[in-house]
Amino acid sequence: MDPSPGGGGCARVTSGRGGGAEHGGPGGLRALGPRRRRRRAPEGLHGAGRERERVRDPSSGPSTSPGTSPGTGAGATADPSTSPTAGRVPAPGETLVRVTRTGGFAGQTHTLVVKGDGSWSRLDAKARPTGTGKLSAAELAGLRTALREADFARLPRIATGGPTIYDGFFYAFVHDGHEVAGDQGSLPEALTKVLDALPPFTGGGTP
Repeated sequence: MDPSPGGGGCARVTSGRGGGAEHGGPGGLRALGPRRRRRRAPEGLHGAGRERERVRDPSSGPSTSPGTSPGTGAGATADPSTSPTAGRVPAPGETLVRVTRTGGFAGQTHTLVVKGDGSWSRLDAKARPTGTGKLSAAELAGLRTALREADFARLPRIATGGPTIYDGFFYAFVHDGHEVAGDQGSLPEALTKVLDALPPFTGGGTP
């Protein structure tokens, strides 16, 4: 305590390290609470917080794998209408249509291959040539029309439901990347028109 006679001075009394009392002047004492030290978060916690903010940042947008753009991933499916061969007119040396006929009374196999320029070849069961020839311009145009109207992309792979023809033929057609087949009695009319536009499976042509 300050022993000055006027009491105008002030004295501070402390007790211990954490608390104590203080003279507030003539009015009396003012209690002092314990002093608290502000703890600093470890530097590693601040770094972790900043890392979480970067992870939650929506401005970064969805991630994509390198070299992959949306809509071009492995799961994307191709549009059949954009196929490079769909509806394309074959070049003169390319195959326009290939038809194989098997069965009949003799159980023989014959194949006709018609090229884009109208030239054709006939093959036996061992793919050996048995005749060649060439369609006229009118015949080739008729075959192209029949193939186009048949719309192979919409035909069933195997034609069924027709009457059974004993000793009948079985036909397999390949055109524009599509393969359809069926028994003689089950072929739709569109494929029958294709057969009518083909050269004969036997005889004729140049041996």
